[in-house]
Amino acid sequence: MPHTAPRLEIRALTRRFGGRAVVQAVSLAIAPGHVTCLLGPSGCGKSTTLRMIAGVEQPDEGTILIDGAEVFGPARNLPPEARGIGLMFQDFALFPHLTV
Repeated sequence: MPHTAPRLEIRALTRRFGGRAVVQAVSLAIAPGHVTCLLGPSGCGKSTTLRMIAGVEQPDEGTILIDGAEVFGPARNLPPEARGIGLMFQDFALFPHLTV
């Protein structure tokens, strides 16, 4: 089977609140056509990780690639509306960085 580049790849993604790491050095790669589940107890960083991938929350460290293109990293921070990622919020939230 030929090697296929990941559809989504995150490398060493970290997010801190008040000096405390709520997501620390998370890395994963998801191949095209694969279904992946983030599973864990309440407060372990699942939603924060998804929000960083979608671009509505900024990581403190790490890299996010979509189809091999860097959307967040040391030299780039593509806005959420340009990433082509959808996120269904549990409570109907709006993009916090946009205004009417």
